[in-house]
Amino acid sequence: MLVNADFTRRVNVTPDQHRWVTSPQGGVERVMLDRIGAEQARATSLVRYAASSHFPAHRHPGGEEILVLTGIFSDEGGDYPSGWYIRNPPGSSHQPFSHEGATIFVKLRQMSPDDDSQVRIDTGDSTNWHRQEGRDVCPLFSRGTERVSLQRLAPNAAFPDEAAGGAELLVLKGELVIEGQGHPPDSWIRLPIGDQPRLIAGPEGATFYLKTGHLSRITAEASECAPRV
Repeated sequence: MLVNADFTRRVNVTPDQHRWVTSPQGGVERVMLDRIGAEQARATSLVRYAASSHFPAHRHPGGEEILVLTGIFSDEGGDYPSGWYIRNPPGSSHQPFSHEGATIFVKLRQMSPDDDSQVRIDTGDSTNWHRQEGRDVCPLFSRGTERVSLQRLAPNAAFPDEAAGGAELLVLKGELVIEGQGHPPDSWIRLPIGDQPRLIAGPEGATFYLKTGHLSRITAEASECAPRV
């Protein structure tokens, strides 16, 4: 299966385009944002757990990155309410579930084999944020060229040019305007390498997840995984 698998093109997925599909596990649905592969895939998704739903224990050969958007996501390591960032390295395993229900943003099989970082950050804790070039930033992960953070812009503020090497964004609050198009919460944007549109917060500001510096490696991997025609 290929979903938004051409990493040389810009992708914008707004909430009105979300198509929730059932997963093999009852009570768990997902929106496929990008995907290369069948059930064991390199994938970026929104995943929604119904109350009292769970997944069987499983491994993550290529690692897993999670941002909890709503509710409480849990595994044997603990409970993670909305706002928690979780990073499980390649080879890790867990048995996820949610008692009350949860929606999470998930990236699977996108880490380097030698990445052994396990990360747990509460982005709701104000001590994890700092001011940087006129905006608020919550750093989440940094390794090599890859940078992951949450960014918070004041109303109508422009975002500095940091996406020349490609970027992924998920709008969490407010609105992010790109070349005149407004992106409300739960909008996902992928900017290919060299694409540098002007990013501006809407009239109520904008808070968004941002990943940069990773697409050169992923683009090469995707090209190797894509089927030959």
